[in-house]
Amino acid sequence: MLFRSGGRWSVFPGPVRPAATQDRNEQWARLLLRRYGVVFRDLLSRESVAPAWRDLAVVYRRLEARGEIRGGRFIRGVAGEQFAAPGAVEALRQVRDRPAAEEWYVSAADPMNLVGILTSGPRIPSLRGNALYFRGGVLTASLQAGRFQLHGALDPAAVDDVARRLSRTALVRDHEKRAAEF
Repeated sequence: MLFRSGGRWSVFPGPVRPAATQDRNEQWARLLLRRYGVVFRDLLSRESVAPAWRDLAVVYRRLEARGEIRGGRFIRGVAGEQFAAPGAVEALRQVRDRPAAEEWYVSAADPMNLVGILTSGPRIPSLRGNALYFRGGVLTASLQAGRFQLHGALDPAAVDDVARRLSRTALVRDHEKRAAEF
């Protein structure tokens, strides 16, 4: 007796055909635009399974010719072609023109960790125990392999607080990951 509903005794649907290379590249190109807003070759160093830049650039040029995205130079200090999603350029301008008083504590494993890609200096490994502190959009401190490091000017009275918060950020991310494994 064979049951058609899901479960232990269901019929296997058969082999799944792989997506055509062109379709796969376009899906990747759109995914990267949604994720980052502005895409360029150096971002692919964070994407280990993405297609090669030369394949994505063909898709981006086609999308630009259709008027779906913009091509140009949007981020200073980045060499090569850059492609932006429709609202990304305006969002970048708003961030640029806003006073730089915000601060963020970020896990280094977060896709927002573009230290060493968008900025000068060494890359901070995207490991779950590492954490970053940005003030005014600039990396000011980091926690790497349990060691606190200053990367910019920080008020001496705030150093202990920032170090404690970075440790907490790294511990919370580690705890969340372990909880998700169970």
